[in-house]
Amino acid sequence: MSTQPLLSIRDLRAAYGRAQVLFGIDLEVGVGEVVALMGRNGAGKSTTLKSIMHLLPDASGTMQFDGRDLRRLEAFEIARLGLGYVPEERRIFTDLTVLENLEVGRQAPRSGAPAWNPEKLMRLFPNLRELEHRRGGQMSGGEQQMLTVARTLMGNPRLVLLDEPSEGIAPRIVEDMANMIVALKQEGLSVLLCEQNLHFAGLVSDRAYVIEKGQVKYQGTMAELAARPEVKRDYLAL
Repeated sequence: MSTQPLLSIRDLRAAYGRAQVLFGIDLEVGVGEVVALMGRNGAGKSTTLKSIMHLLPDASGTMQFDGRDLRRLEAFEIARLGLGYVPEERRIFTDLTVLENLEVGRQAPRSGAPAWNPEKLMRLFPNLRELEHRRGGQMSGGEQQMLTVARTLMGNPRLVLLDEPSEGIAPRIVEDMANMIVALKQEGLSVLLCEQNLHFAGLVSDRAYVIEKGQVKYQGTMAELAARPEVKRDYLAL
């Protein structure tokens, strides 16, 4: 693993109008690393991802991806650098088939990133192979989640921002999603994962940042977090 982080965030602050949500977030993701950003609902996890992708105009701080300053780039320019984003809302094209949704996300292969095509993605997501010609609006929530991830991978990203992949989907699909993230790591992909489910995060992540009210309250390896019941009680328990 490279000693230089692929993604480096310093003093990230963000607001929705007059309501400030993030109060100086620092985090890093290394090459080939899966990092979990954990916390309760409303802690600021999704806001962090949206800020990195420049989807919030009132965000400030130092944000670098592969040494490039992200602050003055638009979301589409950030995506072209190789930073993929899978929002919690999924946002697939419901009138398009699975294969057509994948084609929408296609970008040229890029240096330092695994290359993806529909055939390779069907091996990673075998459920989608059976649904190639089904329209997105006719799929279950878990199937739509898989399609959203697969469409993002068609952009051949070096790092994926993945927002709550286990939220609201069946346990069997959650297991498939965990296996998928492990497979992506084996391909050399980096992942920043927003997640509330500690068990799920523990299956796939190397390290975790725990945030509460827009501030980092704890950071460490997943093994270290598992050994800190007070952190889980104070910042992760419902």
